[in-house]
Amino acid sequence: MVAFAPSVVCLLAFLVGALRDRRRFSNAVLLGLAVVFAAAALFLHLASDRPQLGRDLAVALLVLAALGVITLAWFLLANGVTMARKEGRSPANLLSLGAGIALVALLALLTTALALHTRTLVVAAGTAVVLAGYFAFLFVCFLCYATLYARLRIRRRADYVVVLGSGLTGGDTVPPLLAGRLDRAREEHARLSRAGRRPVLLTSGGQGPDEKLPESHAMADYLIERGVPADLVEREDRSTTTEENLRFSDALMRAARPDYRCVVVTNNYHVFRAAVTARRAGVRGHVIGAPTAAYFWPSAVLREFVALLLTYRRTNAALFLLVLLGGLFIWWLGGPHGGHADLLDG
Repeated sequence: MVAFAPSVVCLLAFLVGALRDRRRFSNAVLLGLAVVFAAAALFLHLASDRPQLGRDLAVALLVLAALGVITLAWFLLANGVTMARKEGRSPANLLSLGAGIALVALLALLTTALALHTRTLVVAAGTAVVLAGYFAFLFVCFLCYATLYARLRIRRRADYVVVLGSGLTGGDTVPPLLAGRLDRAREEHARLSRAGRRPVLLTSGGQGPDEKLPESHAMADYLIERGVPADLVEREDRSTTTEENLRFSDALMRAARPDYRCVVVTNNYHVFRAAVTARRAGVRGHVIGAPTAAYFWPSAVLREFVALLLTYRRTNAALFLLVLLGGLFIWWLGGPHGGHADLLDG
């Protein structure tokens, strides 16, 4: 049972963190570590009691992992082509294609290293696998916890429903993606109104260089045209990023009602990163999401994950550098200076 202690510690830390503030990315990592430690402890227990079963299970897991990577690479490449055809070839739209190409390159490096078995290739492939495993672990943590967060019940009390902007079509028209957010905000506003409250709908978005008016103004017009009372619609029209959306909206809400509570509305792929950003900006509320087209979702989720990695860029850069230095150190040990060339070259 001692082997399960790390999993129990991580699970308890996750529960404490989630109760204190469910909008922390550390909650996702702690939950992931709890699962990984529990699975490792269970595998070690099975391997010690039934060695043959442990070996068979290890082989099965390796085969499943290889098939999973191949399938994922194919899916990402196909989705990348679809995104480029339907949404254009901007860097953000090509993320799934780039991820697919990276997985193919990783598989090619592993295959070449296993075939040639040279020291440099083996160390490079091993380092690449560790780095890929690290980012894959973080991505699975992000994906699972984001799904969990989106399904958690939120407090019914809310003085504001904040809608985050996402750009206009033709400089003045609300596109379908943004319309989905606004419709979801109207539904939430109606729900809160039925509960006896009179929340304000706060549209958030400034004016881009290719837009004829601030996003928040077009968003407000959309809501008013669909029956929302004009006196219950406010506009935040200075922001250009998600962080500014939330920070400037927080300032407006805090000035009118210092003890406010709010619900922030965005698209479902954007919910958890918006929640993390809201916590860091001091916003008093949680985030809900509107549906997104299925073909758009994979690339959008990858974009959100990359943005979260950049949010915690110092930690990730330090760990990335540590793995690279570890790989270089192992390579050096296997060379003539380390005196251990036989370790990798046989």
